[in-house]
Amino acid sequence: MGEEIAISLDNVSKCFKRYAHPVDRLKELLLPGKTRSDEFWALRGINLEIPKGKTVGIVGRNGSGKSTLLQIIAGTLTPTTGTVQVKGRVSALLELGSGFNPEFTGRQNVFFNGRLLGLSQREIEEKFDEIAGFADIGDFIDQPVKTYSSGMFVRLAFAVAVNVNPDILIVDEALAVGDVVFQHRCMRRMRTLMDSGVTTLFVSHDSGAIKTLCNSAVMIHDGKIYTSGLPNTVIIEYMKLLTELELELDIGQPEVEAAKSSNPNNSHHLICNGVDVKESSSNIKLARRGNGKAVIEEVSLLNQFEEYV
Repeated sequence: MGEEIAISLDNVSKCFKRYAHPVDRLKELLLPGKTRSDEFWALRGINLEIPKGKTVGIVGRNGSGKSTLLQIIAGTLTPTTGTVQVKGRVSALLELGSGFNPEFTGRQNVFFNGRLLGLSQREIEEKFDEIAGFADIGDFIDQPVKTYSSGMFVRLAFAVAVNVNPDILIVDEALAVGDVVFQHRCMRRMRTLMDSGVTTLFVSHDSGAIKTLCNSAVMIHDGKIYTSGLPNTVIIEYMKLLTELELELDIGQPEVEAAKSSNPNNSHHLICNGVDVKESSSNIKLARRGNGKAVIEEVSLLNQFEEYV
């Protein structure tokens, strides 16, 4: 018997129409037959299955389609083509402020979000103290959220998201605005949810967090799945792509070309503890990154007595 699938996407694509002027949208509606917009495909042909209880990291450059993908899974966007199947209650922490009424107090927003997620008034009341304690924003819980800093906002939003008994938790880069102590608290809570069988989608530019928290990873590039697999493998491919794109931008810049031509290590030799790595171990593959503006010429590993190890 195979694994139960919590999230399934079959050939999902998302197209947005872009208009040069706002009035063009009205003209296109009232005068059919003439297109006044151009199309932007944020996602194309996404096929993805996520088993129940797994934690999947999603990486990619800004604008690659990660957030659009998560919004479709969360149900806040509908795909242009394809089908999406999601089993269970979804709690999503997407862009900062989504799902919150800025005129409401923090307390009112907790109840508002809880009801949207399907909890009863009594269930929210029972969980309120736990939510407020996790957010740890003090008396601001009774102030309008429009007065909150970005850090306070994400504290409350995350506290709600993880305390409504979700079957599926979606976190989209929101933790980047929190302080380090709160980030660690969030990571511990996410780990607890994962251990209890909650399916988790986690978007982050922190490769360490992806490798530590996730069972697998998916890389999105130009609206398509570029690669998927074990987190470490996907992160390596992601870093390779970033390096290639960086080098493409640097090609032809005088200072870069000068650095490359004056680089004494262009022969791919690396000295470690006074030994030429290439000559001593021909099986070692050197992974080079960067544009040549700075070069590491020699590496030494020493013990506490400053002896080679």
